[in-house]
Amino acid sequence: MDKMLVDSLGDVTITNDGRTLLKEMEIQHPAAKMLVEVSKATDDEVGDGTKSVVMLTGALLEKAEVLLNRGVHPSVIVHGYNKAAAKSIEVLAGLAERVSPTNKEWLTKIARTSMQTKLVSREAQELAELVVNAVVSVAEKKEGDNEASYKVDLDDVKVEKKPGGSVSDTTLISGIVLDKEVVHAGMPRRVERAKIALVSAAFEIEKTEFDAKLNISDPSMMKKFLDEETRQLKSMVDKVVAIGANVVVCQKGIDDTAQYYLAKAGVLAVRRAKESDLTKLAKATGARIGNNFDDISEKDLGYAELVEERKVEQDKWVFIEGCKNPKALTLLIRGGTQRLVDEAERSVHDALMVTKDVVEKPSVVAGGGASEVETASRIRKWTAELSGREQLAGEEFAEALEAIPIALAVNAGLSPLDTMTELRARHAGGGKWYGVEAKKGKVKDMYQESVFEPLSVKEQVVKSATEAACMILRIDDVIAATKTKGPSGPPGGGGMGAGEGEAGFD
Repeated sequence: MDKMLVDSLGDVTITNDGRTLLKEMEIQHPAAKMLVEVSKATDDEVGDGTKSVVMLTGALLEKAEVLLNRGVHPSVIVHGYNKAAAKSIEVLAGLAERVSPTNKEWLTKIARTSMQTKLVSREAQELAELVVNAVVSVAEKKEGDNEASYKVDLDDVKVEKKPGGSVSDTTLISGIVLDKEVVHAGMPRRVERAKIALVSAAFEIEKTEFDAKLNISDPSMMKKFLDEETRQLKSMVDKVVAIGANVVVCQKGIDDTAQYYLAKAGVLAVRRAKESDLTKLAKATGARIGNNFDDISEKDLGYAELVEERKVEQDKWVFIEGCKNPKALTLLIRGGTQRLVDEAERSVHDALMVTKDVVEKPSVVAGGGASEVETASRIRKWTAELSGREQLAGEEFAEALEAIPIALAVNAGLSPLDTMTELRARHAGGGKWYGVEAKKGKVKDMYQESVFEPLSVKEQVVKSATEAACMILRIDDVIAATKTKGPSGPPGGGGMGAGEGEAGFD
């Protein structure tokens, strides 16, 4: 289910994205703040599993409370949990199916699964295909490895969003979209077979740092001064035109005079582009960013089939597309309202991250809580080998893992008790991929249903949740620390005595 977050200004956010919920919530409790950090770390690392990690941490602490009430020391619980977590990761690695990192069919299944519970679930298949095409295009093969392995930098996938149309109008552009317009009315609005110059310097006369005084005795001297400025600007434009550029993207400003000469030469120019956009353009078009006009040459130009200014709703944007083998792309997300577009962007971010996870570590497990139930089942058998009270901690760890399929069952409107009974029976009979099919409201073989998740997400969830739970378990007291001491109180008392204000509380 989604949550509606309303802030103090009355702004509304509707989402079921774990990290967004926790980030926007006003949290006071110090232990709860630790859970927010764990969720954030999981999102940064693998991009998914933010709700799972908080849920598992909560379940581990809940189970630990049962053991504490039975007289088991926190250190023993922590030791047992760490051993069980290491065993869980070993079990998950054994369960995982290895896939080809560039197999688009598998990657699409992974991306689609991450969006099935979101607001954009109806368009999940179309969006998943766009996401997979984007990630595969920017994936770079690691050098020196015998086995094919890839690295993905998601900064190379630019995500732009604009309300209007529907989510199914979302497109992948083999190039970059700049949220800027062409600077001069006399410039062309469309350039085919574009040769693109990327310039980080300004098309302006640099002002001198020191104070200069000009004594002008007659008007011709003033004219000479202005003519010299114009000549310098014209020489900058001439250099760009001479190397064959018909599109210029400038990181800084373009003087009005320079705009006039560029328009006269039939060059399309964009100014004040972000540095990150310039870097992406260099990757997409194969251009080199020039720091000044003297060192720009023809070999520094990039190429695109088409550069065109288009109207997107009320704004004019410049589309640079049709790049050959681009190493940077743009996903333009559309949707009926701003809130829908924002949620679609969050969903696409998750899909990009899980696809990246599989490209970099090509192993998957079935979703729907199937891997958690199977892991819990194997952990229970393994705990019989442990001696002492650690065995109890291992058993409670297995119970905590089942919190995830139980939550799925509750969300699907199923009885958690009946669902877990059936799941355990299926797994005991060898059905290792049986999980909760929330949409159909049944226990199904999730492998047959094509619901898959990256192994790296599952491993991260187990590691992060165990570390967070153990960190909290090791705390036996909360103490209010004093702030930096201010000036002492007035003479003769009245001020706070030494040691006052430092209090321990349970």
